[in-house]
Amino acid sequence: MTERVTIEIDEHVAEVVLNRPDRHNCIDRAMFEALGEAGANLANDASVRAVVLRGAGESFCAGLDVNMLTSDEPLVTAAMMRPLPATPANVYQRAAYVWREIPVPVICAVTGVAYGGGTQIALGADLRYAHPESRWSIMEIKWGLIPDLGITTTLRHVMPIDRIKELAWTGRVVDGAEALRLGLVTAVHDDPVDAARATARQIADRSPDAIRAMKRLFNDSWHLSEADSLALEAALQMQVVTGRNQAEAVKANFEKRRPVFED
Repeated sequence: MTERVTIEIDEHVAEVVLNRPDRHNCIDRAMFEALGEAGANLANDASVRAVVLRGAGESFCAGLDVNMLTSDEPLVTAAMMRPLPATPANVYQRAAYVWREIPVPVICAVTGVAYGGGTQIALGADLRYAHPESRWSIMEIKWGLIPDLGITTTLRHVMPIDRIKELAWTGRVVDGAEALRLGLVTAVHDDPVDAARATARQIADRSPDAIRAMKRLFNDSWHLSEADSLALEAALQMQVVTGRNQAEAVKANFEKRRPVFED
């Protein structure tokens, strides 16, 4: 069997590729597991400062492999719906939620289609760069299912709930330009993969301590009271300021050179 997900790391940037191009990277059980494992491995790699997530071939991800709907093996069981160790997500949810758990920025580049689970996996990333003609859909209703790959955690602060309901109830397909207007995507690019790589390289040149602290700050503070959010800002800033990488950022700026950060 072809490796479902591949990872290459170069100059602190990891490129994660969904690798079923002949099936538009649709998700089977092996793909669900491989995505979760890939994200978990990167979360524990201190050398990684940014991640680019993309699909091999023409599309990012066409969603659930329809063979799972007709298989003799049950689509879900009570065990499958339980959270995995060390995460609140189950085996299906983790394919999308794991990108939130990674402590560094994840940039998803979408060409072709991002249907159903493909849209939900992309929503797990911090940024989504889309081709203008890419196609997006919360398509689970087509198969009589609900979207359940962590969408209630990843989309709640991205789009108004009425727009989410409309897309989920109808399974309507939108192109990259409309996805941008709705808030599903961060930006539209003629070459979203190159754009994602450029942003990842830019992030990798910044203090990894500050970048990681910002991801935690933005993700966690949206769920906190104002007092707790302010306290989190102060606590994270104290950690950053007392680290060597912040001093290196200052020194490199004054010396007009590229900083050399510690992992």
